[in-house]
Amino acid sequence: MTETAPLTNSAHSKSTALLEQRTPQRHAPPPRKGSLLGGLVRTARPKQWVKNILVIAAPAAAGRLFTAHALTRLALVFALFTACAAAVYLINDARDAEADRAHPTKRHRPVAAGRVPVLLAYAVGGALAALAVAGAVWLTPPLVPALLTAYLGMQLAYCVSLKHVLVVDLVLVTTGFLMRAMVGGLALGIPLSRWFLITTGFGALFMVAAKRYSEAVQMAGNAGATRALLTEYTTGYLRFVWQLAAGVAVLGYCLWALEEGGTHSSVLPWRQLSVVAFILAVLRYAVFADRGTAGEPEEVVLGDRALALIALVWLAMYGLAVARW
Repeated sequence: MTETAPLTNSAHSKSTALLEQRTPQRHAPPPRKGSLLGGLVRTARPKQWVKNILVIAAPAAAGRLFTAHALTRLALVFALFTACAAAVYLINDARDAEADRAHPTKRHRPVAAGRVPVLLAYAVGGALAALAVAGAVWLTPPLVPALLTAYLGMQLAYCVSLKHVLVVDLVLVTTGFLMRAMVGGLALGIPLSRWFLITTGFGALFMVAAKRYSEAVQMAGNAGATRALLTEYTTGYLRFVWQLAAGVAVLGYCLWALEEGGTHSSVLPWRQLSVVAFILAVLRYAVFADRGTAGEPEEVVLGDRALALIALVWLAMYGLAVARW
């Protein structure tokens, strides 16, 4: 009788172990089909692709948007720029995978979470960058592949080290927006006016600095929850930057709108009247910047009905001014 219990317990332990091996664990479900492709797409940040719509900015400003040639060329440029941006995101996440695993939110990114292997992210990112530049060389004027190459070099340098350098990080992110706005004009051979570059550049700096200011306000002493570089900035400095940028953008736009001395060949002076809508839009956006709630620009505009309405009115006035109606 004394030997029966150990034998029974041993048999019970073996049967339990076999049962556990055959029974799938609830906390570790098998990977779903397509998860690798989905992880790659998610790493490429589809939500950020809307920023590349800025490629139509210069052609729209010049009144050369609605032609078959322009629309075809701009669709191509949009795709090429999107490929470059996706390549940068893939390489960035591959490089930061180890650090992202220790971050409370970034650890869920596909590369950090292990859904996408690091080497695969590097390979796909490099392939996208090479294909985008090669396609631009083959299908677009020489200045377009030159700009895309400069964009890739600048953004990769930003990912490696420059995102940790004060002020330079603001300039590089702003320059990325400016390049998006310039590339459409370069693709169609449209001269870029000084007013377009001033207004677009400082308008982008306004939104970038407002976003950084909002992140700094919301950080509340928790540097691990957002960009570490924000601990080096003061909220007073970031406020100064977005206020300065907003002022220069408004001044540049006003000088463009009034440079004809008030003369116009349309039913109403839409060009001059658009100044009112532009200033209202900047002032309305500044409300969110001042509150520390200016996140992604597209989310701010689409999330506020008044700002969205002002933006639509400005677009209508600007379009009428360009079309000389």
